[in-house]
Amino acid sequence: MSAKNVTVVATFEAKPGKETELKKALLSLVAPTRKEAGCVNYDLHQSPDELRKFLFHENWTSKAHLDAHLKNDHIQVLLPRMDDLCVGMPEIKIWEQIG
Repeated sequence: MSAKNVTVVATFEAKPGKETELKKALLSLVAPTRKEAGCVNYDLHQSPDELRKFLFHENWTSKAHLDAHLKNDHIQVLLPRMDDLCVGMPEIKIWEQIG
């Protein structure tokens, strides 16, 4: 079976007063992630209407590359901070490109 491109949409909502801190933490992931093997794009967005909401739109050449990304130190360092920075855990949806 051939590898399929994988798209990830991950949404985060900062706790009140933590918007700037979460934004800084998420922005710190962009440069190192874009250098990872298999990363097609890794784009961070912020809602202009709800400044506490952030969204990553990511594309990977395979699920294996995505799995490797999730094990990287720059991701692992942020995970324990989610309780302090976010309202709940991020919502992460994985999609496979079919056309």
